[in-house]
Amino acid sequence: MSEQEASAAVKGSEGVKRKREEMIAVGKAGVQRYLVTVEYMGTRFLGFQRQRDKRTVQGCLEAALEKFVGEPVISAVSSRTDAGVHALANTCHVDIERRSKRKPGEVMPPHDPGVVHRAINHFLHAQKNAGDMAVVGVRCVPPGFHCRYKAQERTYHYRLLTGNRQMSIFQKDQAWHVSEELNLESMMEACKVLVGHHNFSSFRATGCQALSPIKTLDELHVCEMPVWPCFPSPEDRKLSSESPETKDIDKSTSESTDPILRSKQGTQDNLRCIVVTARARSFLYHQVRLLVGTLKAVGSGALAVHDVKRILDAQDITQVPAMAPACGLYLAHVKYDFSDDNELGPNTDDESE
Repeated sequence: MSEQEASAAVKGSEGVKRKREEMIAVGKAGVQRYLVTVEYMGTRFLGFQRQRDKRTVQGCLEAALEKFVGEPVISAVSSRTDAGVHALANTCHVDIERRSKRKPGEVMPPHDPGVVHRAINHFLHAQKNAGDMAVVGVRCVPPGFHCRYKAQERTYHYRLLTGNRQMSIFQKDQAWHVSEELNLESMMEACKVLVGHHNFSSFRATGCQALSPIKTLDELHVCEMPVWPCFPSPEDRKLSSESPETKDIDKSTSESTDPILRSKQGTQDNLRCIVVTARARSFLYHQVRLLVGTLKAVGSGALAVHDVKRILDAQDITQVPAMAPACGLYLAHVKYDFSDDNELGPNTDDESE
């Protein structure tokens, strides 16, 4: 793309954005700001933020909105996830003016949130390569509400599958597979070192645009969860039901002894699923993945717990052993206080993942 084309594209986006802001400022009757919550599998997206001629979450969302509204719509996002990162609930806001299709130029009362919800999903599902993104919630918010600056905290989960056995194809691009067994107790001790108000320069990737590396990490937690997909074994079905169809299941059935079938069931010889949860108002660029990479090194024995304090104090990213891949990361929740309709809060500099 030439510099002239890039400049024209930027000016076009800025023009649409200014138009929307002007309509909100004058309180035009049909304009409503909506908070839209989306879920997506990040595998086939090149991140959230729109990119020319690239498939991104924001690009697909705005294309669906344009089909619905009939003109370009610019969205703002709370958390800009990277390529390969998933979201259970990322948020963005959009301004929509409802116009009459029968009487051109006539402005009508705003759409009900349920109408917007269904319409966006309808046009998302009509897109090429659809099926990995959906709107899961829409609500009306005040004109001054900003999904990024109003966010009070963000929660990420990171999934690791551990064990020296093949990972199921149903887990492909959904978790980080590590062959080593991880020591959860050591990982939890390392979490205690990292929680709190610190200079996280050691966990700040190159290109981070946050004004300061100092952040408050409210929670860093590690636990073991069931591996998904996990289907009931004969023993599980017998324990969970006393019906005639299940109570006489023989533990020696082929289901119990077949190693391939057992790998899909909740048996002890299956892979272990370790989930790391990080919660804070905002994060530095790649901070969560760098934290997970460090915790994994502690769990495998490559680092000791006291090494984590050394890495944190060094304020040097080269001290981190490795960054966890994008495939295991999920943006789980963005928290707001909808009872607070005051002016915008300060910029939280969330670089996300």
